[in-house]
Amino acid sequence: MTQSNFMNRIIVGDTLRVLREIPSEIIDMGVTSPPYNKGENKKGWLVKNVKYKDSIDKLPEDEYQENQIVVLNELFRMTKPGGSFFYNHKLRWERGFMLHPMDWLRRTNWTLRQEIIWDRLIAANIRGWRFWQVEERIYWLYKPVDKHYIGQELKPKHALLTSIWRFHPEQNNPHPAPFPLALPARAIYSIMDDNKGIIIDPYCGSGTTLVAAKLLGHDYIGIEISKEYADFAEARIVNCENERKEALSEMVKHTVRRTFSERKENGEYTGRFRIQKHSQEKPISLKLFEPKAPYMKQTAKKASANRKAAPASD
Repeated sequence: MTQSNFMNRIIVGDTLRVLREIPSEIIDMGVTSPPYNKGENKKGWLVKNVKYKDSIDKLPEDEYQENQIVVLNELFRMTKPGGSFFYNHKLRWERGFMLHPMDWLRRTNWTLRQEIIWDRLIAANIRGWRFWQVEERIYWLYKPVDKHYIGQELKPKHALLTSIWRFHPEQNNPHPAPFPLALPARAIYSIMDDNKGIIIDPYCGSGTTLVAAKLLGHDYIGIEISKEYADFAEARIVNCENERKEALSEMVKHTVRRTFSERKENGEYTGRFRIQKHSQEKPISLKLFEPKAPYMKQTAKKASANRKAAPASD
């Protein structure tokens, strides 16, 4: 299938099957949050009540991780060299053992450029086996250009936002686990800046990433297995202007009054980046105190008198 068959559409179907039909190196960047394999057969209020339409979330863990590796490698194939992908996931526990996204991310073709903490500002734990978990992780994955793994530097107005992102989860949304519009808006705007490109979300759910992409002037590709969620996302994209205010409230945070280079030029940094500014005034010469002769004689007489007055010791 050609690129035009996917552009600005939500394709309803299995993520991996659809990805394998998309041409290579056409994607500029992507943002997604896959199902977490929380295990619908597990006990607990949170697991029992957070369920997806038309899919299950209880694969054997090794099968789940292998599936994620294959999906991420397909996304790597489709992404242009120099492109990025933001992957939202969380720490989980199985019978007391931690399951960390790094367990499978390091086995993909991507370069791990940064781990970002999403402070969700709410607690997700119901029991007290651990300190209440309020965060999830966002992994910035990067496709190197000719084995240059560092990549391009972010503009100061984007880099100033730090590696801890604080947003509440989306409210009033039919999807059980939506992230807020500000999250993909921040990722897309920081990487793409004013350049235009193609943004993908292979688990697009209620369409939050696609809405952010459209509001920021990009083309998009969405994949969703549930027709109900896909229909909701399509309607949301049509009415995306209703959410422009939220996107703008994120974009205004990307502001810096003076860049590093400007501060460096003004000598406002210490260390090797500081520019020494020499004063035109003549330095004041300091002289050591030199006691005069009369003072020395008086001091010697006083010391002699004190010795004579002192009582003899036994």
